[in-house]
Amino acid sequence: MAAMTESAPTIVAALVLLISAPAFSEGTSTTYKDSRGKAIVFPLGDASFADDVASFTLGTPPPRDKRWADANTTLGPPDYNPGRIDPANPQDVVLGCGGVLVVRFADNAVVDVAGPDLYVFEVGPAIEPMRLAISADGSAWIEVGDIAGGTAEIDIAGVATPGARYHYARVTDLRKACGGQYPGADIDAIGAIGAAVTIAFDASVLFEFGKSELLPQAQAALLDAAGRIAAFTGAAVTVEGHTDNVGTADYNARLSQARADAVRRFLVSRPELKGRAITATGFGATQPVAGNNTEADRQKNRRVEIVISSASP
Repeated sequence: MAAMTESAPTIVAALVLLISAPAFSEGTSTTYKDSRGKAIVFPLGDASFADDVASFTLGTPPPRDKRWADANTTLGPPDYNPGRIDPANPQDVVLGCGGVLVVRFADNAVVDVAGPDLYVFEVGPAIEPMRLAISADGSAWIEVGDIAGGTAEIDIAGVATPGARYHYARVTDLRKACGGQYPGADIDAIGAIGAAVTIAFDASVLFEFGKSELLPQAQAALLDAAGRIAAFTGAAVTVEGHTDNVGTADYNARLSQARADAVRRFLVSRPELKGRAITATGFGATQPVAGNNTEADRQKNRRVEIVISSASP
């Protein structure tokens, strides 16, 4: 039966997403202040913020000084200090009139939780209107709404799919402040209050073909994962099992659940995770991350993901 459900692995992959030391401190709930002194709590700390600039289209007119057009200044936690502005080293990006910024949450994602889910740290004397959209893959976009009138926090509950994880956020300046040296919205950081960090493993790293017993070499990888999970005190943790679509739906569901259960049992046995509530869910082939037409893509779909989230929806 195993031969019907998944092909023998051709690649022994290491972790798919970050398991090494992150670029920023993470885990502990942290309070950040925006440029107007408002305090915002991010349950997953520095891990909550955007990691990459996926694209940036500078608006017209742009800022007079092009040094204020560096979109990379929006990455990571907010660092704008209105009392210590260095014109030679801007701490925020000026979008320009009608500018469009797309950021990616690489080792984390935006999820729907109770209350606000995203916060845009817009700086300057007033929050200039922007339109916000989110996407799971950077291609299919969901319009969330406008940021205006002094509100920089956004609840995605009305548009988000329950349980979905969104890795991209797009902000578009709405052309309401197009004059002066700094036309358009000025952004210091974009953070996920509703956040989920994912640690993903290729199934072949943890299990033999068609089996759900952990391999001896799986221990080292899972020890690293346990250490990272321990840093996220108070966060919810779920182990998710996934397969390709070869074989019956029932078999794949049972195999994915058994593998998720095996990883969960290892994690809860670790002293650094003593007392932590960790759940396990098998999704079978229902949540592919690639097509199932080639062995390379099927290999990507055979995986186990540990999801560390700020709160339950």
